Amino acid sequence: MLDTTRHMVTRRPNAVIVISLALAGAILAIAIWVLAQMRDDALRRAQDSAGNVSLLVERDVARNLELYDLSLLAVIAGLKQPGVMALPPAIRQLVLFDGAASAQDMGSMLVLDEAGNAIIDSQSVPPRHINSADRDYFVVHRNSPDVGLYVSRPFKSRLSNAGMSIALSRRLSHPDGSFAGVVVGTLRLEYFHRLFAGMNLGNSGSMALMLANGTMLMRRPYDPKIIGISLVGTANYTRFTLQDSGDFFGTASIDGVERWYAFRHIDRFPLLLDVAISTRDIYAGWRRRAWIIGSLIGSLDMAIIALAVLFSQQLRRRQEVEEALRVLARTDGLTGLNNRRTFEERAEEAWLLMQRSGRPLSMLLIDVDNFKGFNDLYGHSAGDDALVAVARCIDGNVRRPSDVAARYGGEEFAVLLPDTDAGGAAQIAEQIRAAVQALVLGHVASAHHVLTISIGIASTASHAFATYRAFVNAADTALYEAKDAGRNRILAYPVAARADSPGMVTQPGH
Repeated sequence: MLDTTRHMVTRRPNAVIVISLALAGAILAIAIWVLAQMRDDALRRAQDSAGNVSLLVERDVARNLELYDLSLLAVIAGLKQPGVMALPPAIRQLVLFDGAASAQDMGSMLVLDEAGNAIIDSQSVPPRHINSADRDYFVVHRNSPDVGLYVSRPFKSRLSNAGMSIALSRRLSHPDGSFAGVVVGTLRLEYFHRLFAGMNLGNSGSMALMLANGTMLMRRPYDPKIIGISLVGTANYTRFTLQDSGDFFGTASIDGVERWYAFRHIDRFPLLLDVAISTRDIYAGWRRRAWIIGSLIGSLDMAIIALAVLFSQQLRRRQEVEEALRVLARTDGLTGLNNRRTFEERAEEAWLLMQRSGRPLSMLLIDVDNFKGFNDLYGHSAGDDALVAVARCIDGNVRRPSDVAARYGGEEFAVLLPDTDAGGAAQIAEQIRAAVQALVLGHVASAHHVLTISIGIASTASHAFATYRAFVNAADTALYEAKDAGRNRILAYPVAARADSPGMVTQPGH
């Protein structure tokens, strides 16, 4: 115990820093936890708000559309009653059209014949001269008997300046099932505009109603230019189509604002509603409270932070030393090239990349010829100098960032050449071999009288290898064949096939 206390006293500055950081860290951790909970609460409140707004809007829209659809069905049922068409036009209009046809934001309700001409008009007796054969709802019902209720794309009325509208329509059929016309009613988009404007979504919130096919019907903030555009292909719309309802963080393609989205498909209607609250609005109040709390914590911890800064400076210097040590651990201390462990790591990565991409990968295994004899004749110091000189020749000819040159062990070196076929590898190998020979380092024990190297090449462009180890063994085989063939040369695997394969290179030293 006494020794422990004495040890702490001798290291008192560090002990004080550690204790101070622990205290400051505890205070900071509590503050962060509180702020994180507050942030989560802000998000949950926004999510609940968006969910409630979307549910409210969905019910309002569904209720009104259902009432309008019931009016269409009532017209269809009335037309099937005997004698209805024989009634005087004014009486027939009262029989067929109920109060929904005259509700606010409801436009005309028409009965169209097979040619698209209005034969019954909820707003005029006799009917106005209207032909809607070119409208999408008429074309859809004419071409398909099983559409049911159809909600059209937005369009501008030809009879009034009431703004944009959509049409709800159903098909009329003859007793034999053939096309008899369409019952259609229009709904002004002003209804959705007014409904959306009454919802509290924050300063940058948005709300959009679109057809299931991605056609925009209404959006808040309102911009008449985007009514009718298609959102197909946008990231948010794609997510809308994956399920009936959901929520997510996303960025609007229209204005680039990041928001939290709650969306739902309106039941029984081909409509999709999304309510989105800007992340800036969600966290606005939280940011203000976080600033106040952070300022208080900062004032409280000022002295502690000062000590922590001093400690961090010491730690940073230590990290720099450790980084230097890591570099040394990955580098051969004599030659400055990568060491074998680093080479193996990079080679394994390059091998996996080659398997995925199919691009060629080549390897050079390099061995200094008769190096033991060189060491015996000239001494280990001269041998080390020779290895350094060879390493410089290798490094000077391996220039791409993806290439890896390493001291593989003893007097052996390795070079990894991604995206290089056998021909390219042979060219680099010859440059290295020639550079070493050009050093003219005397070696009386060598048949060439100067220090030379032999190089074995393996390339996935010339041979398929089952494993990385087989790839290395192939380069090793080519290296030993080069040494057996007289040294100071390069050979490419498979050596036995080189006479028939121009890509397999043999390069003598003279």
